[in-house]
Amino acid sequence: MAIQRMDNVGIVVEDLDAAVAFFEELGLEPEGRAQVEGPFADRCTGLDGVRCDIAMLRTPDGHSRLELARYLSPALIDAGPRDRPHNVLGTHRVMFAVDDIEDTVARLRPHGAELLGGIARFEDSYLLCYLRGPAGIIVGLAEQLR
Repeated sequence: MAIQRMDNVGIVVEDLDAAVAFFEELGLEPEGRAQVEGPFADRCTGLDGVRCDIAMLRTPDGHSRLELARYLSPALIDAGPRDRPHNVLGTHRVMFAVDDIEDTVARLRPHGAELLGGIARFEDSYLLCYLRGPAGIIVGLAEQLR
């Protein structure tokens, strides 16, 4: 049996409203919000006493979704510095294709986005950059050159 699709990427954040605003500015569309709790949530996560606010956002093409979660209980665990470099084990990024990388970076800066390096050109194919978003999330942006 093969998988059907990748359903979503989940990210735990401290400030759900700020994270939602950041990803909406990027162009993701809100799909819904809910509070998750009870035996189902405990069993699924392997935690006890889960109470979590979630927001689901989707890409404009409808093929990908991002689930943002803010744990009310159990308490959030600080995983260490939020400015970890890209090459830390287990630390990766979420990459989005954009129409205009410079405009996108400019729109995300008021939401706390910081470039990790700069906007780089890969041959005659792409402009690429990594930036740090809410909760230290590394977000990649790629603009295909025509």
